[in-house]
Amino acid sequence: MTDHLQAASPLMRPFSPPPRLLMGPGPITVDPRVLRAMSAQLVGQYDPAMTQCMNETMALYRAVFETDNEWTLLVDGTSRAGIEAVLVSLLEPGDKVLVPIFGRFGHLLTEIAERCGAEVHRLEKNWGEVFTPEEIETAVREIRPKVLAVVQGDTSTTMLQPLEELSAICKQYDALLYSDATASIGGNALKVDEWQLDAVSVGLQKCLCGPSGSAPVTLSAKAVDVIRRRKHIEAGIRSEHHREGRGQRIGSNYFDLGMIMDYWGEERLNHHTEATTMLYGARECARILLEEGLPNAIDRHRLHGRAMTEGLAAMNLKLFGDLKHKMHNVVGVYIPDGIAGESVRQSMLQDYGIEIGTSFGPLHGRIWRIGTMGYNARKDAVLQTLVALEAVLRRGGHSLTAGAGTDTALNIYREEGL
Repeated sequence: MTDHLQAASPLMRPFSPPPRLLMGPGPITVDPRVLRAMSAQLVGQYDPAMTQCMNETMALYRAVFETDNEWTLLVDGTSRAGIEAVLVSLLEPGDKVLVPIFGRFGHLLTEIAERCGAEVHRLEKNWGEVFTPEEIETAVREIRPKVLAVVQGDTSTTMLQPLEELSAICKQYDALLYSDATASIGGNALKVDEWQLDAVSVGLQKCLCGPSGSAPVTLSAKAVDVIRRRKHIEAGIRSEHHREGRGQRIGSNYFDLGMIMDYWGEERLNHHTEATTMLYGARECARILLEEGLPNAIDRHRLHGRAMTEGLAAMNLKLFGDLKHKMHNVVGVYIPDGIAGESVRQSMLQDYGIEIGTSFGPLHGRIWRIGTMGYNARKDAVLQTLVALEAVLRRGGHSLTAGAGTDTALNIYREEGL
């Protein structure tokens, strides 16, 4: 091999990431138990131990989603893979879909639905607000969509869209109700069966305390019927007893939920080689959450989110958005006048090893987003972040009362007996 094709010597060293406390909107610091689970050795994809792990993971995520849905499984890929799998499997070209947009990720649902060939209708709110059921019902009544696609928690704005009353609207007008709940699940209530959601997709990298790379999905019987009508079996694994669906074949092979269900189901029809290490991690994320108990986990996120939010307010920082509809696990604060927002983030990262987030679109350069998610929804992480941010802000000339942020947070913890 010639010299110019050889890897430079620094590249031959293992990559060693610096220590970081990830207190932004995600990803977050992964729970060490999840990292340990992901270090386990691989087994063959049809080894009985592997299929048992898959079945156990399905059962665990039924409890996480609070559903009896048979088809509760993983899509291999980031949370965006789950969104795309649901939308490309439910939507045929020309189908109407309504997307209420109150942040960046409503725009993402819109783009993916457009790429599916759907007729997409947008309902938009100012970033920092959410929709009332009446606003959504008016649009559904007028448009009569096949799918109402809504983000539950949008980290770009920190807002949590209420879902509880939407299923009755969808039933009245014969629409499927789909929600992406990546940012909210595990830290805020999400009751799939009680709220009668037809499809939900999530990721691991927020309150589920895992890495990005696996997308749990759950599907109602009604959603499964729609997908099964488009059923397709690949040549090479198709047998005489298999029957094709009547609808248009799903436009993506990899994200075809019909074929993915056949892979996760009893027949185990080969679709792809399962991302085994991510399966181990996803299983452990669910196990950890359920061991703590869903109500306890949600209350933990509420407590530490409150301590962070009120601590920031005590530091003479203005909070962003409609706080009645803020997620427990992330808060937005306006960057003070005269303070260079990116310089503060850089100092937090380089001097203190703590990452906080910027934002997108109309909020870029206007707010920071600070998370208390998953493994980082804990007292020491909140206090470290408040102490470091106060020091950086004071050096930058921001006026605040020394110690006010941590004192406020500590008083909240004392009230809660922590």
